[in-house]
Amino acid sequence: MMKTATFAAVASLTLACAALGCASPALAGEAFVGVYKHDVTFIGNAVGLGAAGREGGADIHLGYRTKRIERLTWLGKPQVHAMVSINTNNTSNFAAVGFNWKIELGQPGGFYLRPGMGLAYTDGKAGLPPANAPNLTPEERDRRTWLYYNRIDFGSKVLFEPELALGYQVNDKLALELSYTHLSNGQIFHQGKNQGLDDAGVRLVYAF
Repeated sequence: MMKTATFAAVASLTLACAALGCASPALAGEAFVGVYKHDVTFIGNAVGLGAAGREGGADIHLGYRTKRIERLTWLGKPQVHAMVSINTNNTSNFAAVGFNWKIELGQPGGFYLRPGMGLAYTDGKAGLPPANAPNLTPEERDRRTWLYYNRIDFGSKVLFEPELALGYQVNDKLALELSYTHLSNGQIFHQGKNQGLDDAGVRLVYAF
């Protein structure tokens, strides 16, 4: 219950920040919903970073993006995103806030890239207890061993959230995106375990 309540509070705060941004006509932008495979391994293995591959289910992403913030020229006029991710197996959920940039591939209105970077909070595991500690009961050793093979050890509840999407602008209101999102402590928020999370999926974007 405490885990659920804590995550709900953080998720509510994240969406509240998004709502405040969208309340201003200058910042009103986009809402998006996505369906992702949770904890995929092919991306991390392909680039040689490895992947946890311990958790399953799908992730449902819900969020908002502002329009480009023109006054942040020194930062490349980014959009701000705020989102929550809910796992269908109720393992590692997360909320995130960050910046992203839409980069047109050719004429506006077609394909584009969207890199992004943010900070996330997860209700997943951080600092799993070792299964080889001395003086454990058989039951406790089995419990810890199960956790080791079936849950991601993020090392930290606060994580970096880099993301990348390839999108297509269907019309003025709708866009479709192939999307990849990663969570990692970057050995900055925690020294040691950094199994991380890779999500890959598709999302539908609606512009207000």
